[in-house]
Amino acid sequence: MTSTTKFELPLVQASQAQKHVTVNEAVQRLEAVSQLRIEATSVQTPPVAPSEGEVYAVGPSATGLWTGADGLLAVFLNGGWEFITPRTGWTAWEAESGQRMVFDGVDWIANAMAVSPSGAATAFELFEIDHSVSAGGSSETIAFIPANTVVFAVTGRVLASIGGAGTFSLGVAPSALDRYGSGLGVAQGSWLRGVTGQPVTYYSDTALTLTASGGNFTGGVVRLVVHGARFALPRGD
Repeated sequence: MTSTTKFELPLVQASQAQKHVTVNEAVQRLEAVSQLRIEATSVQTPPVAPSEGEVYAVGPSATGLWTGADGLLAVFLNGGWEFITPRTGWTAWEAESGQRMVFDGVDWIANAMAVSPSGAATAFELFEIDHSVSAGGSSETIAFIPANTVVFAVTGRVLASIGGAGTFSLGVAPSALDRYGSGLGVAQGSWLRGVTGQPVTYYSDTALTLTASGGNFTGGVVRLVVHGARFALPRGD
């Protein structure tokens, strides 16, 4: 046996010379996969100037130095690429998206709380924007709630004081303008926590609307975070 079964760490062999080389490589590989942090998933082309210790989840039809390594973890160690086979149930933090990933044996699935053998998943996700409040009686965000998301709550923080209004409401146009709160503070540092008594499903990409009370908006910035759930389809294979 030349390596461990789980992390594929090289083992020192009997009468082996320069044992420290094998031990050091094992420690480096263990450091790479423990508290796993992946730079990005489904990457096909090796980065031009990787840093020591970086890890990538290799995608299909990989090229260059990753040819033939589809589905493996590519770890940059000692100036070259080492490859490790991920195991079903491994979790990682993906730096590119800022999301927790779970490996189901085939794919890396974002923010999954439960995964079926065919890749169907229930994922709890957060969608965050910093919205610059436009002048007028209302201000609409971009449509940052993705289609087919079940929303449980919206939280927020005023980053720059919202001018012109005494308070504001937050909701969805045209008929639910205070769904996530009314009488909300406009001073810098003010916060909101709009929890719905019954979760709401949005079937198309949806924006939030801020509605001014006691005047018209003249500016400001508010950070808004949607707390929701999404449902990944099973694979057809």
